[in-house]
Order: sequence, then structure tokens, then C-alpha cells
Amino acid sequence: MDYKKLAYELLPLVGGKENVSKLTHCATRLRFEFYDRNKVDAAAIEKTNGVISVVEKGGQFQVVVGNDVPITYRALIDEIGGVVGNSNQPEPEQQKTSIINRIVSVISTTFTPVIPALIGGGMIKAVLSILVLFGLSDQSSTYQLMNFISDAAFYFMPVLLAYGAAIKFACNPVLSMTLACALLHPTWSGMISAGQPINFFNIPVKLVDYSYSVIPIILSIWILSYVERFAEKYTPSIIKFFLKPLIILFISTPIALIIVGPFGAFLNTVIENAANTINSYASWLLPMLMGAFQPFLVLTGTAWAMTPIATVQISSLGYEIVNGPGMLASNIAQGGATLAVAMKSKNHQLRQMAFSSGFTAVMGITEPALYGVILKLKKPLIASMIGGGIGGIYAGLSGLVRYAFVSPGLAALPAFIGENPMNIVHAIITCLISFAAAFAATWIMGFEDPANEQQQAPKNEIKDSKKEIFAPITGQAVCLSDVPDAVFSQKVMGDGIAIKPTEGKVYAPFDGEVVSLFETKHAIGLMSDTGIELLIHVGIDTVSLEGKFYDAHVKNGDKIKKGDLLLTFDKEQIENAGFETITPILITNTDEFSGFDLVENKAVNHGDKIISVK
Repeated sequence: MDYKKLAYELLPLVGGKENVSKLTHCATRLRFEFYDRNKVDAAAIEKTNGVISVVEKGGQFQVVVGNDVPITYRALIDEIGGVVGNSNQPEPEQQKTSIINRIVSVISTTFTPVIPALIGGGMIKAVLSILVLFGLSDQSSTYQLMNFISDAAFYFMPVLLAYGAAIKFACNPVLSMTLACALLHPTWSGMISAGQPINFFNIPVKLVDYSYSVIPIILSIWILSYVERFAEKYTPSIIKFFLKPLIILFISTPIALIIVGPFGAFLNTVIENAANTINSYASWLLPMLMGAFQPFLVLTGTAWAMTPIATVQISSLGYEIVNGPGMLASNIAQGGATLAVAMKSKNHQLRQMAFSSGFTAVMGITEPALYGVILKLKKPLIASMIGGGIGGIYAGLSGLVRYAFVSPGLAALPAFIGENPMNIVHAIITCLISFAAAFAATWIMGFEDPANEQQQAPKNEIKDSKKEIFAPITGQAVCLSDVPDAVFSQKVMGDGIAIKPTEGKVYAPFDGEVVSLFETKHAIGLMSDTGIELLIHVGIDTVSLEGKFYDAHVKNGDKIKKGDLLLTFDKEQIENAGFETITPILITNTDEFSGFDLVENKAVNHGDKIISVK
């Protein structure tokens, strides 16, 4: 997969880099927030090659692209120019959302940048557990070093979360992290150890240990964001460089220590006690619910709501019972249901997708299986819920706990190795039960196999027909290497030719369908009846004209015939504005064909054959 190409295709569909106010990613999806949601073409994004699905939940626009999302994210950041957000833009539109959605959005954005550190620390802790089983002494310096390395992300959790919260609340990340450092300062820790009453200008300050905590720092950065806006608005510009950070830290940090921190710590305790109480009366309940309904939590974005509870429990108890056991059952069950589809389907493409995504699911990453197979076929979703629920019941009754923060799956089973030697055994049994139940349920219930429809349909003779592309524009056909843009000249987005137009009209180059008409009308994506995906890009950097000098005569989804008028543009006005009108014509699915015969360095009229596809 060409991720630079994917990033290049996504950016105009989200309204351009100027429309992106926040961009983060998790294990499988890009998470956008926009200044203007109306500029985003969700339907076109979902049809883009490389995109598994689009989810708009929890206050975020999420584009699911699979396990290689970090590569896509970095490619997008490169396209954007390394800076997300534009201070000249208005504040992002505030849609009316429920309080639950707002909370989930805060948790999601805050925890997303932190997840790699938590998983890294959790996996080191899991490796350490294995080494102890093989004889490493817990008194050795090697153990002590690995132990504090694995614990660092959790102990300094407030500092890491301060960064994510600063992104969410649009305030200074460094000042936010400085506030968090104050909550963990050795002098403050010494005051807690001494236990003597302290005050700040005669205001009593409650002694609270903020290491490992979650809620206090999120609330504190929320307050800091308002203090920063106040300081930005009322600080004289001539001394703002010195006075603004003074005001922010001098006001925000005492508020955090005196009011917000203790209140957040109290909420931490309430959440932890509530989870422990539920577990003491019905140990099977939480894992069963998580095992059965985890797919819906992922779909709605509310799976993130459980993360603070899990991290609080791990930091205070050394293990957690709310999230991990049920997620283990659910992830394995989704893998089992997907692999059952792979074994039973007669559709080659579905089998291939189900095998790869099913394997990924049992390893701990379920989104490719969930969006690519389970949701589309529906019955495997029910089967995975059955398997996850049954596995969750066993996990709860057996007392299964998770000792480290990792995405539960076969690859993360060492995270279930701990003080109780039977815990890993219960984890393995949970996996077997969940997989077997979901696999069997999928096999028995069946599903609507796409292969059945294809077998009943008449033979598709289009596949064997000759594939040709005719000139959409009158002008001079030239090599792509002559295009003054590396994305086109280096064939990043596909092979083809370019035409230097002599008139401002774009015609249909074959029979097919309009699959992507850019809002700015400077580019159009087509799909031929013979399977060719074609991009016609009128001009270089003309997206910045925002549609000026362009008119569209078709819309997304329109069926087209060779010679139909698609676009018109004012060639002279565009060139007078300082833009090239050379038009790349690219086959974007080049990997599906063995070769091309191109007409280059020749004058062509619209309707002349310019490309033969082999």
C-alpha cells in the first residue's frame, strides 16, 4: 500500500490542511477534528483505496486504515507540513453532543498519544514476568532496572496525559506538562511523606499523591486552558513573553493543588471502589458485558471510557479486572468468527481478507476484522458476541486479571502472568472458549457468502474486453516526467500521461461512473466499466483556487458515456492567476494491470485513444 498516495488522496477530501484542527491516531484509525465538518466528504473517503471504514463517534471523525496507521499518519503530517491547526481559522464548530460524547472525546484525545508508552511499559512488565519464571531474581539489579523502566509511564502518567489533554483543550503543551511535573515534584512527595499540614497563603492544601493518577491532571489542564485564554487576552503584548507563562503557572498550579487535584483524586477513588464492589458481588458481570459488547464500544468510540478505570486499577492494585479480561474474550472471539468466515467462504477476496484480519484480531487488533468482515456479514457479529460473552463469564468466574496495559490477544498473553500462577492458565482457557464458541456459532449460523451471488450471475465478459482510455482534453500529450510536481512526475499516485490543454473542457474518457468529484472541481476520479480507476487533475496546485474558474457538469455517482462533458475551466484566468494548467491523467490502480501503451509527445483531440491497458 502506498501511504503517501493515500495521504495525498485523503487531504482534499477532509477539506484541505486548513480544515484540520486536530489529528491523532490509535492502533488502526486516524482521528480527525475539523474547523468545518461540512467541508468533509465522508462518502468519498470511505471509497478511497486503503480505507477500511469511516466512523464518526465520540466527537471525532475516525478513518480506519488498519495496522499501518502510523505510516499513514506520518504521511499526512508531511502533506500538511508538520503543523496541525491554523491560528487564522475560527474555533472548530461546536456541535451539540451529549455529555457522554464529550467525556469520551476528551478521554480519547488525551489517551491516544499516551497509548504507545503504556503498551511499551506493559509489554516490558510482561517480559519481566517471563524472565522471573525462568529464574531471574526479583532482588537483582537487572530486575530492578527493568521494573522501573516498565513502571515509568504509569508513575509519570500525569505528565504524559498533560500533553494529550493540552492537544484536546488547545493550550500550551509544555506549560501543561510543567504543571504535571509540579504535582510529582520530589519536594511535594516529601511533604506527603512527612504528613504535616501545609497551606498556600493560609489556604489549606490537601496532601495527595498524584503519581499514577488520571482524572486530576485532565481536570487541571482543562482549567489551565481557560487561564491561558485569559492571559492571552489581557496581557499587554510588549511584556506577554514574560507575563503570560507567569500568570498561567501561578494561577493554574495552586488551583490544581488546592481544588482540582483533590477532587480528581476523590473521583479516582470512587471509580475504583465502584468497580471493586461490582466485582465482589458478581465477578462474572463486567467481563461478560465487555466480552459481548466490546464491538459496539469500538463502533461508538466509548471503549476509551474504560481506559481510565483500567489504568487506575493497575496503578493502585497492580492488576485490573474491568477492561482486560473481557477484551481478551472479545478480541479472540472476533478472530474466531472471522477465521470461520475464511474457512467457509468460497469467495477468494473475502477469504483472503478474513484470513489476514482474523489473524490480526486474535493477536489483539480487531478493527480490520470488525469493519472488513464481521459488520458487513452481520451474523458473524452475533457469533462473536456469543463467543465473547461466554468467554467473559469464564474469565470472571475464574478471577482472571490483567497485570499490564496491553491490547489483549495471543501476542499479549504474557501480560496475564503475575502473582497468581493459575492466572495465565485461566487466560489461555478463556481464549480457547471464546475462539471455539465464536467459530462454532459462525459455522452453524452461516452468513451470506458473496460467492453465491457471483456464481448465479452470468459470466462477466467485461473483464475480457479491451481496456482503452481516450483523451479527455484537447491539447499536447506529454510524459508525466514533464509535470512540475513530484507527486505526479514520480508516479506516486499512479502511471499515465499528462496533457497541456488548448481548451478548457474535460470529457469522459470511457464509459463508467464518477466516483470522486473534488469540492474544488479541479480534479475528478472515475471508474470505467472495465475496472480502470482514473484521476484527472486539471492544473498544478489549483486546489488553492477553491473552485474559482471551474464548473462541474456531473456529480458523484453519475453514470457517464465516452464523450460526455464532465468539467469546464477558464484556462486563461487560471494561468493569469499564476497556475499551470497541465493536466495529469493517472491510472490509480496500476498494480492491477500488467502494463500500458501510452501516446506521448503528440497533439491529441478529445476522443483520441491515448492509453491501452494490458
